[in-house]
Amino acid sequence: MLLHTTRKTKKVKSLLIIIFSSIFYTTSVTTMGSETEVTKKRMNVVLWGKKRKLLDIINAIGVVTMHFLCLFAPFTFSWGAFLLYAVLFFMTGVLGITISYHRNLTHRSFKLPKWLEYFFAYCGAHALQLDPIFWVSTHRYHHQFADTERDPHSPNEGFWYSHMNWIFDTITLAEKRTGRRKNVDDLEKQLFYTFLQKTYFFHPIALAAILYALGGFPYIVWGMGARIVTVYHCTFLVNSAAHIWGKQTWNTGDDSKNNWFVAIVSCGEGWHNNHHAFPYSARHGLEWWQIDVTWWVIMFLEAIGLATDVKLPEESHKKRLALKNN
Repeated sequence: MLLHTTRKTKKVKSLLIIIFSSIFYTTSVTTMGSETEVTKKRMNVVLWGKKRKLLDIINAIGVVTMHFLCLFAPFTFSWGAFLLYAVLFFMTGVLGITISYHRNLTHRSFKLPKWLEYFFAYCGAHALQLDPIFWVSTHRYHHQFADTERDPHSPNEGFWYSHMNWIFDTITLAEKRTGRRKNVDDLEKQLFYTFLQKTYFFHPIALAAILYALGGFPYIVWGMGARIVTVYHCTFLVNSAAHIWGKQTWNTGDDSKNNWFVAIVSCGEGWHNNHHAFPYSARHGLEWWQIDVTWWVIMFLEAIGLATDVKLPEESHKKRLALKNN
């Protein structure tokens, strides 16, 4: 019995080492601030019929590892682990990605006290979608060149490319940015964001260590693997499905769509045509029936005085962009 327990412990420790190593390499070599210098030093390899950087392979290992952990979810389920999953999903997916990374930092749709802005951004860092500077820069490029050859993740290059394959293609991503000016000076001037960029890989590793200490392997499965993969695909569907399927209400000049399913799973981000029409708007679900959980949280923050200068589209702007058949 003791031998069996020892072997099981060694297996869990080995798996944790793989997880931590993947996270370390994935986050440490793909941050935007060091991308140019690091990628020049990395060995090129040919994989899936295309030249890729070694960091793309390491990045893929990290993503695959998170998905692999999900296989253990049915066997490690407990209500405590599920509650942890739900709380961390809200903190990293809603407070971190949709509120902080997207609507607050990328589009400046509203203002928050600096301490709260930084806290929400730190929550977003644990979604394993890289640091705020990289994320915000990529998304601003997406809006500037939506569904053109300069778009970092357009479905014009295929559904799976826009969904997640672009993450493993830093060579193409760098080419699309060639000759373009920096677009995140507002973040790079702030010590907190540059610090988070330089130390990014420490934070998810620290979280994983804390979760393991609190609940062992089940907390790693649900608090890291299942939670991160869920936030991954909720975010990725906005880039892929919401540019292919749905309805266009506004003349945005791109392929963005309002997709009700994506809106539900992504807490409001799927009203993507609305968003491309009025990127500055803190509200994406512009109709009463368009569910936008992120907007509800922003309204709550505004009601208690924490969110200020909340921007919404003006009627004159709506009239200019409205399609004739709307």
